Amino acid sequence: MNIYVGNLSWGLSDSDLEQIFAEYGPVKSAKIIQDRETGRSRGFGFVEMANEDDGRKAIDAVNGMEIDGRSLTVNEARPREERPPRRDNDRGGRGGDRNDRW
Repeated sequence: MNIYVGNLSWGLSDSDLEQIFAEYGPVKSAKIIQDRETGRSRGFGFVEMANEDDGRKAIDAVNGMEIDGRSLTVNEARPREERPPRRDNDRGGRGGDRNDRW
C-alpha cells in the first residue's frame, strides 16, 4: 500500500520517516520528496507498506501525529496524474517566438 505523508518537518530524513511507520508493520520504502534545484525537502513524502492492513493501521495512527511541532497529514496515495509533455518553446500567452513573424 502506498501512503502519502504531508506537512513534514524540513529536517526529517527518509530513515526517520521509515522509523515512524515501521512501528505498524514492514515498510518496503520511505521517501521524502526533494526540490530538484535546491535539494531541500518539499515537505511531503511517500511510504510503501508491505501489506494493506498494516498500511491502514499506520494511516489511522500517524494521521494528525505531531512530529517536530508539525501535525502530519497521512492518507492513501492517489495515482499520479499524467501531464501533457512540456514543450521547450512554450512561453504561454500568444505562443511561438516573436521573431517568427518575418
